[in-house]
Amino acid sequence: MARLGGTRQGAIRAYLFGYFLCTSGFLFGYDTGIVGGVLTMASYERDFGYTDNTTVAAVMVSLQNAGAFLAATQVWNLSERFGRRKTIIVACSMFCIGVILQVIPSHSLACFYIGRFVAGLGLGSATAVCPSYNAEMAPKEIRGKLGSGMQWLFALGVMISYWIDYGTAVGLPESSAQWQIPVGLQLVPAAVLGLGLVGCKESVRWLVKKDRIEEAWDSLTWIRADDGAEVKAEFEEIKAGLASELRASEGFKKKELLEPANRYRLLLAFGLFLGQQCTGMTALAYFAPQIFAVLVGDSVSQNLLITGLFGAEKFIMCGIYILFFSERFKRRPTFWIAPILMAICFAIVCIVNETAYGDGTGPNARSAGIATVAMIFLTNSIYQFSWGPLPWPYTAEIFPSRIREIGTSVAVSTQWLFNFMFSLVTPYMVNAMGAYVFLFYAALDLVMSFMAFMFVKETQGRSIEEMETIFHSKAAFDVDAARKLGAGETVDEIIRHGSAEGKATTTAVEVP
Repeated sequence: MARLGGTRQGAIRAYLFGYFLCTSGFLFGYDTGIVGGVLTMASYERDFGYTDNTTVAAVMVSLQNAGAFLAATQVWNLSERFGRRKTIIVACSMFCIGVILQVIPSHSLACFYIGRFVAGLGLGSATAVCPSYNAEMAPKEIRGKLGSGMQWLFALGVMISYWIDYGTAVGLPESSAQWQIPVGLQLVPAAVLGLGLVGCKESVRWLVKKDRIEEAWDSLTWIRADDGAEVKAEFEEIKAGLASELRASEGFKKKELLEPANRYRLLLAFGLFLGQQCTGMTALAYFAPQIFAVLVGDSVSQNLLITGLFGAEKFIMCGIYILFFSERFKRRPTFWIAPILMAICFAIVCIVNETAYGDGTGPNARSAGIATVAMIFLTNSIYQFSWGPLPWPYTAEIFPSRIREIGTSVAVSTQWLFNFMFSLVTPYMVNAMGAYVFLFYAALDLVMSFMAFMFVKETQGRSIEEMETIFHSKAAFDVDAARKLGAGETVDEIIRHGSAEGKATTTAVEVP
């Protein structure tokens, strides 16, 4: 495990704050998990009076993903202007409005769809901003571990949603409450995140970028629970990094995005979140009951139970990776080795299902069904050790402060765009292709492995400011020299800062 310097209180605060921000991942996971179970409930079908389950499933998921995609592409403007904290609070409020529209007894699919879209706007905004906020506040030694918490809490949200679906479907009589309870409980994590941020500090790096140096120093000493030499050195590194970016190009211009280093990072962020969706595991999370029905039969209670166990395994394996391996495994080899293993598992699932399961009545059907489900669980474990958690911290850490809002928006909007596409087509693919859908995802996994091997750069254990050197940016600077300078200065000197033109100003700060 990574060793942290500073105070014990600072370490505890870093972990608590980082994982608290990952509540947006829990919200994403819970929303993802409830859909498949709700769609199997006769009470939901009765209340909304439809017959085409495949179309309703596709529209229900894809509309929310469309809203999330639109929000993720535009939220960087709000985040840049008003700050990370306020933007997330507004996003949570919007999500709650969308959930209320879904649970009111309107008996109208149109009203439910509008609620899904509005909730998607809030969810897309929160998931786009939280990774940046987290990366900008986290110590570099555990930035990967904290950023990967998005996927861990995503897995927790999925797991809880599966069991709530199972509990209400099996434990309650057929009524509107069966689906209203799982849908309405989305309000809880959204309210916790939005209200909890009211008393927290704004991003250190955003405050420095806005020339609010006193507030930035206060924020850094709050999150580190210390104001000693090491924190001063870190603060100086942050200031020097931003000053170097400003000197490289005065005032943000869109053409900066086309500079070789920035273009490379934007394409890399796009590719990583595209790859995350190409694994097929997010589509499986949405429609697990329907996909398990292909493998083991049409029993609703059995498939919901298997889905619940699948969600529990997802959470446990992701937790093991984050707590014990996230800062030990290198980023680059993890990205290219894991897809090869997932492709092998998916190929085995297809072969066994098509050759041994048959129509589900033969002598080998039961053992074949168990084998295919076991391989799906193994694939899920590999995913939780790689492409599930890792794109979140990686894409948040590689961008400089000047374009981090845009960079993470590109990354997360890519996730939502292809989430939308795969969730829209997966129900139809399952109906048309059966188990052969796993061969489709196996082929995509192999392509992802090759692309990751060719283009991903190693970033483990490096500060955000060091990314300029890793990606050969013209804003690169001597990070070690900046830290040494910061460690040797007094508190008054550390607050002295310069503008892009090099004009120094001094802000008085009282330090106890």
